[in-house]
Amino acid sequence: MCGIVGVIGKANTTEILLNGLEKLAYRGYDSAGIYVNSRTGHDYLVKEPGKISVLEAAVGPEVQGTIGVGHTRWATHGIASRDNAHPHVSEDGRFYLVHNGVLTNYLVLKETYLKDVHFVSQTDTEVAVQLIAYLAKTEQLSAKEAFRKALTLIEGSYAFVMVDRDDPDTLYVAKNKAPLLIGVGDGFNVVCSDALAMLSETKDFIEIHDREMVVLTKDDVQIEDLDGTFIHRNSYHIEMDADAAGKGAYPHYMLKEIDEQPAVMRRLLDEYLDADGQLNISPELLQAMNAADRLYIVAAGTSYHAGLIGKTLFESLVQKPVEVHVASEFGYHMPLLSEKPFFIFLTQSGETADSRQVLVQTNALHYPSLTITNSQGSTLSREADYTLLLHAGPEIAVASTKAYTAQIAVELFLAVALGRHNQLVLAEQFDVHHELGLVATGMEALLSEKEQIETLTTDYLQTTRNAFYIGRGEDYALSLEAALKLKEISYIQAEGFAAGELKHGTIALIEAGTPVIAFLVDEKTIAHTRGNLQEVTARGAQALTIVSERFAQEGDQVILPSVNPLLTPLLGVIPGQLIAYYASLHRGYDVDQPRNLAKSVTVE
Repeated sequence: MCGIVGVIGKANTTEILLNGLEKLAYRGYDSAGIYVNSRTGHDYLVKEPGKISVLEAAVGPEVQGTIGVGHTRWATHGIASRDNAHPHVSEDGRFYLVHNGVLTNYLVLKETYLKDVHFVSQTDTEVAVQLIAYLAKTEQLSAKEAFRKALTLIEGSYAFVMVDRDDPDTLYVAKNKAPLLIGVGDGFNVVCSDALAMLSETKDFIEIHDREMVVLTKDDVQIEDLDGTFIHRNSYHIEMDADAAGKGAYPHYMLKEIDEQPAVMRRLLDEYLDADGQLNISPELLQAMNAADRLYIVAAGTSYHAGLIGKTLFESLVQKPVEVHVASEFGYHMPLLSEKPFFIFLTQSGETADSRQVLVQTNALHYPSLTITNSQGSTLSREADYTLLLHAGPEIAVASTKAYTAQIAVELFLAVALGRHNQLVLAEQFDVHHELGLVATGMEALLSEKEQIETLTTDYLQTTRNAFYIGRGEDYALSLEAALKLKEISYIQAEGFAAGELKHGTIALIEAGTPVIAFLVDEKTIAHTRGNLQEVTARGAQALTIVSERFAQEGDQVILPSVNPLLTPLLGVIPGQLIAYYASLHRGYDVDQPRNLAKSVTVE
């Protein structure tokens, strides 16, 4: 969602801020702004609705400084406008603040402390900066102490970075339930909501924990809790090339990330298999999972769909019951749990607010947990008992592709390792290297058929307003993911349905020309799903089939190479991803940054 960058101690601050905001654009935004201060009496606030390119055009050559903050905003309170864009400034012109998150008591604060203040925006963020100024003035507090006291009064989620115009040698930083990192340099320091934004400046970062504040100068990082107790925390090093997040020769990040999936499968084999073909999964994790009587997978969106595939993997290879839950529902409507639950959190970013809310609750109940994420050092990684990384590399497009397939692959490794731990025959006989190698090769074969899939997409979806994906078992889980991809970037009203449920109501939506795309992979139910296709074509639907090679019939359009039946979703999703990509492309939409969406959902 919103993105934050901050710099202190660099002569080219403006350039760093704008470059950092470009790197954060993938998170989703509708306006952007920067504030820079030269420390010699000159400072500049520039902010604009729309793309970062609009902001860049508004930044004149005189906008230079050695300290500054920048922000990309995804609207929560108020429309996308210049007034509502960040940074926000206090009425007296002293404090400049950027903020990610949502303040739940901002109206109470406004009514209690700020009745006489003139507000220029509709945002909760402006309440925060005006409150800091109010406290500094009425209680004669320093910027640091006014910032600290405001943090004790504010409720909700926040990542704050503030500059005091009267003392432009310091950045004031704080977080609660929203991601924020300090980047450490030589004679400078930076702050960012995602390390990707600052990898070109430093690869050494320090985590900030909830309800901590940081006083940042060019030479020092002071972390303390809200009671004033100082905290020492070492930095960690990220081994990632800043260019890894670039598009290269690709027209869109999404297409690049779709194409990277075979390489991700092979990289995961290198990461999780040793020279003897044994899985590198910690014995402590396996013992903790083995002690559980039920596994609970908690996730959101695409990660939830990966969890549905994971359920089949765990129940097949481990013989242990699994429940899969939508995080936003589980957090407020926790079901009755088994006696010894173990929680698995699937999250690309490791910052998903809904999943984190569940983790906070399960930690309070002392239940063991594992986070499977693409983001080393992320909040859900830090706060869970165990972490397994996806090693998928930066995923920039809002529509997740390679993180989804990486999640399924890591679930496979975990299921096989746990099954072998319990000496279960199916797991012991499962040759992970061979089977996932076949998947990678099969992915490459499908990716070589882009032209055919583009043609099918044009034929079936060029003008349609709606479309359906259908399947049974894992094919139903695939249908949910393929439909999500299609709707989120092409804006076609797409839904995934259990094929057997069509005649229980949904078939009423079928009319002449309605596209119905069927996954035919599950051997037990293929005949039934083909029967459902006959029912919809009899009512005028246009049927498109995605079929495993060994079950293909004349007239099937997309044929999937043969792989282990448990792993067919890793292949089946490829045409679903490509169909969504080409549907969006042909309609002239922004493939990588679809409207109203954000990459990392850090608010509930």
